[in-house]
Amino acid sequence: MSAANEHPIRLLAIRDTPLSLDEVFAAVGDPAAGGTALFVGTVRDHDGGADVAGLGYSAHPSAEGELRRVAEAVAADFPVRALAAVHRVGDLAVGDLAVVVAVSCPHRAEAFAACRRLIDDLKSEVPIWKHQVFSDGTEEWVGA
Repeated sequence: MSAANEHPIRLLAIRDTPLSLDEVFAAVGDPAAGGTALFVGTVRDHDGGADVAGLGYSAHPSAEGELRRVAEAVAADFPVRALAAVHRVGDLAVGDLAVVVAVSCPHRAEAFAACRRLIDDLKSEVPIWKHQVFSDGTEEWVGA
């Protein structure tokens, strides 16, 4: 199948294994794309003024279906040549990759806009919750 006939959603996953920038970037390669935008979300060492020791992500069983729905909406609203999104679940350490999304489009402005919409909608609509553990032993759930 040529790239022109290929479905634009090339990779969607929720995984309990480390994420790969190379895998996501390769998934959105397309000879008709003049711009590719990639977003990488990592576990940071602080939140709200508190030091983060680590965190865990949990996903509802419907999360992969919701991720597909979000991806299909982005692909329908922008001239997407290729799209990929992967999110990690399980326990993560500071510096680990939590989410990687990428979109390729004919032009850079479209790629940036589609990628931004993809990550924003993923974070607001896909039922994935973050459990942060702080250095002082306190903890909180985010997005639950």
